[in-house]
Amino acid sequence: MSSLLPEPQLEGGLLGRFQFWFACAFAIGWTGVVCGGLFYQFGMWEYPCPLCIVQRMFMLMAAMGAAHIIRTALSRGAVTGRDYMMGWGLSLVAVIAGSFASWRQTMLHILPGDKGYGSEVFGLHLYVWAWILFQASVVAVGIVLAFAHATADRSVPAQEPGPYRTAGMVALWFLGLVIAVNVVAVFLEEGFHWFLPDDPTRYQFFYDVGILD
Repeated sequence: MSSLLPEPQLEGGLLGRFQFWFACAFAIGWTGVVCGGLFYQFGMWEYPCPLCIVQRMFMLMAAMGAAHIIRTALSRGAVTGRDYMMGWGLSLVAVIAGSFASWRQTMLHILPGDKGYGSEVFGLHLYVWAWILFQASVVAVGIVLAFAHATADRSVPAQEPGPYRTAGMVALWFLGLVIAVNVVAVFLEEGFHWFLPDDPTRYQFFYDVGILD
């Protein structure tokens, strides 16, 4: 039976708002990392290998965990403890799995004389940077999870027009767009085949349909 008394107003709080901004930064950050990979793919003509694609998948999955928290705040004006656990739990699984994938690729090219796969950024290959970012994200997600009990059910002014809603919508649309672009990029490289070659050298789709010979 529902109570006749009015529901209590949700309390505000700096930590609750910080969690929201962190979720936006987390989602936009990982989506931006995937955009970096797309830049090297289409701008530098470097074809991502299967392990590269797997790492991108886990990066986007990590961003989707934060996106769940953002979407909840946009629709309800608050985030429950269950939603924090679901969102950050998904991100935590993704960054741990992604760290294993990037570690695996690093180990494949660790022998002396091996030049590695792809370009370097500040002396490190992209998969090494991915491993560093995945490990840093494990720590970051662990910290915000530790404070989730203090930020659950705190009001977040994201339902009304303003900087909170704008940031949340930008994060969600940015993530959705990059997911779509990444799906197309993988399809073009893999073509009508179940598996991607270990060392891809072309966009197989254009050969499958006869555009290129």
